[in-house]
Amino acid sequence: MALILNIETSTKNCSVCISNKGEVIISKELNDVGYSHAEKLHPFILDVVKSSGVSINDLAAIAVSKGPGSYTGLRIGVSAAKGLCFALNKPLISIGTLNALALSIDVKEDAYIIPMLDARRMEVYSAVFTNSKEQVREVKAEIIDEDSFKEYADKKVYLLGDGSEKCKEVFNHSNFVFVEGKHPSSIQMAELSYIKYKKNDIEDVAYFEPFYLKDFMVTPQKNSYKEL
Repeated sequence: MALILNIETSTKNCSVCISNKGEVIISKELNDVGYSHAEKLHPFILDVVKSSGVSINDLAAIAVSKGPGSYTGLRIGVSAAKGLCFALNKPLISIGTLNALALSIDVKEDAYIIPMLDARRMEVYSAVFTNSKEQVREVKAEIIDEDSFKEYADKKVYLLGDGSEKCKEVFNHSNFVFVEGKHPSSIQMAELSYIKYKKNDIEDVAYFEPFYLKDFMVTPQKNSYKEL
């Protein structure tokens, strides 16, 4: 067996699954607008371990979504994964959030797949893949406008993820197809984490950090009173 616990917390979706050789055995997730990862993640992990019927010590590795995405969400997921790796003496595997999101749709025709995550205002985190899931452009943080991704519009372009919502009012090319209801999930991580496990492509648990892509910005709170 090659049992892997997959953890995804890069967006509002708190998602956990256990997979064996890339096949999902059991999963649990909640797409909560309130970002309840701090409260939900550890109970979700305990639930899937208990329901799977395997011992947590039987896990071969822990896999975590490394980003980009929510700064707080990524820190919660990575901290939980690293804690389990230290406690159980298991290897840590990191999975690109957009790589996993691209696997959530199956496109048969020759086309591009662009998973994108909301980075606030008119900015998104995105990468570009072929329909066979080969990555052809690196992950970027970019401000979208009417010319964004037009260099790929000679074919059908499938856009998915919460960042694609803001593109609907900006993109008007007929080859852009918006896929609704897709978000990063531990379920899509299972295939990728098993591939990395077989290659022994693991992280240094002590030094691994999420792929934030942008620095965390703190917005100062305005005073709620007037000085006299």
